[in-house]
Amino acid sequence: MKLGKIANLFLGLVLGASIFAAGFHFGKGEVVIVNPSEKIDFSLLGEVYHLLEENFPGFDEVDEEKLVYGIIEGMLKALDDPHTSFFEPEKSKIFLEDVSGEFEGVGIEIGIRNEKLQVISPLKNTPAYRAGMRARDVIVAIDEESTENISLEEAVVKIRGPKGESVTLEVLRNNETKEISIVRDTIKIPSIEWEVIERNIAHIQLFHFHDNIHADFIKVAREILNGPTEKIILDLRNNPGGVFSAAISISSMFIESGEVVVIEKGTEKDDLKMIKTIGAGPVFLDYPVVILINEGTASASEIVAGALRDQRNAPIVGINSFGKGSIQRMHNLSDGSVVKITEKHFLTPEGTVIDKEGIVPDFEIEITDKDIEKEKDPQLEKAIEIIKQ
Repeated sequence: MKLGKIANLFLGLVLGASIFAAGFHFGKGEVVIVNPSEKIDFSLLGEVYHLLEENFPGFDEVDEEKLVYGIIEGMLKALDDPHTSFFEPEKSKIFLEDVSGEFEGVGIEIGIRNEKLQVISPLKNTPAYRAGMRARDVIVAIDEESTENISLEEAVVKIRGPKGESVTLEVLRNNETKEISIVRDTIKIPSIEWEVIERNIAHIQLFHFHDNIHADFIKVAREILNGPTEKIILDLRNNPGGVFSAAISISSMFIESGEVVVIEKGTEKDDLKMIKTIGAGPVFLDYPVVILINEGTASASEIVAGALRDQRNAPIVGINSFGKGSIQRMHNLSDGSVVKITEKHFLTPEGTVIDKEGIVPDFEIEITDKDIEKEKDPQLEKAIEIIKQ
């Protein structure tokens, strides 16, 4: 039998500990063993491989690459972290599209929470947004296929698709299920919009923390500084986050000095790193600020909200945010696949835990179905009331 990736891997595993010293290195067409962990007995993988080789019908015809990917996915799944994921080469391209800010799909940010596929937030002015998708909707089926035990990668592949084609999502909301049919389109993720309201209040909406958000925000800042506005409402509702450094730079425009966020580097409570302000300086230091959040406010946007409340006593209006207080990094593998690994958790400057807890607003205001029908925004109305004081 021809020995490919898997055969070479497990042949090395059964030969003994002397080969283990070399470690794991994934190269083209073979797997060499390098720097293994002393905690794991990799020979068990060899035992299973040879049992399959001897007993499984047609094992010679099994795709060896598929077996390798299966081993990796199983290893990551055992970590029980919905944000640590493996993407095969084709799937990794889909996720890299997000960084560019343009792709074809429906326009929702999704995640796995409590073992259920959940909407983090619908992106403004996208097909999903117009169809009525909401943050915290649980997606129970995609085109009549159950999402039970589905991985995030599988869900993204099923929901995304060519412009003009439709997908039907069955969602659970307030203990009721409903089907929402959405026609896919080209999604251009916006970064920022702003307007003057009540004569002297700048209402700034941040939709996503892309790589270019800092440059976009600088342009807006110049317009605000040269205009009649004296106060700012920073609207982070339905902002699912994005680039970590962008959250730091935006926060730094409102904070004179000090910590923006606290990073847990390890498991010990005192093993922390304080991330300080950066950038051009606090151009909005003299502007009173009120922040708007909701259940779609997540990750980088939670960093900004927490930093401005802790360091500037900025009041927060809305409802409890999503609660994603962790940082992931993408690692490229040699065959074009990607591993996304949770590397750190973050806290607000005063040590408030964000992960799974979220940011609790100072003024809890909900938007009801009746408000939506009447096109009312009681959260924004409350923010205006507060900032006028």
